[in-house]
Amino acid sequence: MLKMAGNKSYTIVEYFGGDSGYRCGYCKNDEGNFSHGMWSHTMTVQDYQDLIDRGWRRSGKYVYKPNMNKTCCPQYTIRCHAPKFQPSKSHKKVLKKMSKFISKGELPKEQDSGEPMDAVCDEAGPREPSKACHSEVKCAAITDIQKELPECPAITEVQKEVADATPTGSETSKKDPASVADERTTATAPKPGMGADPGRPLCRKAKDLRKERRLQKEQIRQNAEGVSSIVSPTPPSPAQTSQSKPLEDFINESLPDNSSHCLEVRLVRSNPPSPQFKASFDASYQVYKLYQMAIHKDPPDKPTESQFRRFLCDSPLETEHSPDGPEEGYGSFHQQYWLDERIVAVGVIDILPTCVSSVYLYYDPEFSSLSLGSYSALREIAFTVQLQKQSPKLSYYYLGFYIHSCPKMRYKGQYRPSDLLCPETYAWVPIEQCVLQLETSRYARFNQDPDAGDPRVLKDVSRALVLYRRAVMPYAAYSRKRKGSSDETEVQQYAGLVGQDCAERILLYRA
Repeated sequence: MLKMAGNKSYTIVEYFGGDSGYRCGYCKNDEGNFSHGMWSHTMTVQDYQDLIDRGWRRSGKYVYKPNMNKTCCPQYTIRCHAPKFQPSKSHKKVLKKMSKFISKGELPKEQDSGEPMDAVCDEAGPREPSKACHSEVKCAAITDIQKELPECPAITEVQKEVADATPTGSETSKKDPASVADERTTATAPKPGMGADPGRPLCRKAKDLRKERRLQKEQIRQNAEGVSSIVSPTPPSPAQTSQSKPLEDFINESLPDNSSHCLEVRLVRSNPPSPQFKASFDASYQVYKLYQMAIHKDPPDKPTESQFRRFLCDSPLETEHSPDGPEEGYGSFHQQYWLDERIVAVGVIDILPTCVSSVYLYYDPEFSSLSLGSYSALREIAFTVQLQKQSPKLSYYYLGFYIHSCPKMRYKGQYRPSDLLCPETYAWVPIEQCVLQLETSRYARFNQDPDAGDPRVLKDVSRALVLYRRAVMPYAAYSRKRKGSSDETEVQQYAGLVGQDCAERILLYRA
């Protein structure tokens, strides 16, 4: 990684464009999926934080951004406010299921048919971006760069790999969708008689009665607090209740003492690999192979160890520590779930300045009935809360992308309170408001202020930084050196997608 004055690091990327369509893993459109992509040789955690807050997402070292108003299934960045999260009934059910297994040692017999069978972040990017670049940029001073960046393939080759690696619609999510209905009522046939009694109120569904009671309680509470008596038509979320237990208490209850099993979650740094990561690499890789064979129907010789490294171990994020940051520091990690000294699941996460970003989850299919997707999401939310106590600004849990047009991906909206990122103004908007718009249109601008725009809109492409022939320079200087160059449109597109601030910090490699 290149070092700036004051030992600050640069991010170095190669932009691949995004004008060609490829196969969509959600609606199966052969050429309907459009996204911009770039290969990141190295990246600071702050730059990646800023990029995901503009709709970008990483898969290994490949970073991509869906072309929202063009792609067939728009993917909206979603985040959950971890300290305010309260588990729903279905979330509590998952925790109780785990508690019963740990305490009594019996796996649930029934499979959870509601749980998607894959991870959160291989939805649009390539699962194995191995053909993009094969070597790294060496750390060096700007004036002492010894090697050029390696050549990268044409964009068509990268897109082909994206198309080949995009999972099917049933394989595109990590967490367990909470039940659509927490309670179900059984209809019974009316007894024969003389008909309805006009002197008695009309019969009403139990669900409607429960909803009305909730609304009445919320109205009473709001009046008592001096809040407007106008009640939202939607029931209050669990986070609005004043006496709900925090998530950590439910998790601790799910880990009883003197039980049949012992479950431990270990955090190990994956990039650069820590000694603990290296020692458990083979065991972790074997779990991934089992997962791929059972879930993706991969043959026994796939994925290879190198593919596993590229997809789930390699990361462009550099290790960083800050006085006001978490003890673990920032960067890429694996959260390993050890059951009786055996790895049964691994959650791949990034710890960033303001969030924990979920990258992927894989697990031993033998334990699929435990809803490990949902369980790991709850543990990661609790982990975010733990980090927030050390670093107050680190308070969000990013679940990847929310795809309303794909019903199997709507479960992410049940981790509330949560927001979706407006694709035009990059403002965060409560998901309740967004869903109303998405019911009528796949693509929507969530920000209702017609005058609002992108606060980091590209103002001057000449100030975008370029890495050219081992030298860092603004694009204006680069264009003078490359008289007659025809790449201004591409550079302008790239700079507009990353925003003016990032364009002035990130080095765009030009051969």
